[in-house]
Amino acid sequence: MQHALIVEDLPQIRDWLADVARAAFPAVQVTTAARVDQALARVAERNFDVALIDLGLPDGSGIDVVGALRHHQPRAVPVVVTIYDDDDHLFPALQAGAFGYLLKEQPQDALVAQLLRMTQGEPPLSPPIARRVLAHFASGREQRQAVARPAVDEVKLTERETEVLQRVAKGYTLPEIALQFGLSRHTIADHIKQIYRKLNVSSRAEAALEAARRGLVHP
Repeated sequence: MQHALIVEDLPQIRDWLADVARAAFPAVQVTTAARVDQALARVAERNFDVALIDLGLPDGSGIDVVGALRHHQPRAVPVVVTIYDDDDHLFPALQAGAFGYLLKEQPQDALVAQLLRMTQGEPPLSPPIARRVLAHFASGREQRQAVARPAVDEVKLTERETEVLQRVAKGYTLPEIALQFGLSRHTIADHIKQIYRKLNVSSRAEAALEAARRGLVHP
């Protein structure tokens, strides 16, 4: 990661998030913005590898910044960092293209550890957020996510893929899953790639929804 964008209106928290980014990616150069319009201007000026984006900004929602990044810089990784842990903020952010969703209530070292998951292709999700995704699906309020997906019965996973999907949904990291099966990280990564392809999903959150749909995990 060479260039990071921090979008946060409170100066103290903005500096804190910049420190988090530097701790996770020591060589990163940090650019900051305090408003949606400033962030959009930064996106137009240069390319970013990662962006840490607050949702509640003075002139709008950080979701607009997530969408702009996904449209103009598809290789950038937008990660929401917020105090909001409710469905009304979480799912619109994921639908807009957020690759991760972290809560500010966590200590710095926890945020750093979760951001480092990106180096292995894993979305950074705070544990309460992963649980909320499952609870949201179980409550039957996530029907809009299922409309465009193939029916569960039409998609067949191998026994090993099913076992890997279950552990992904439970929040295990790629190295932890590899250790549990006694396989290499590359092998597990390939299983995850095949799972995502078969289920037509692109994130851990969406995979967790499918795992819950299949009765592999419960909130």
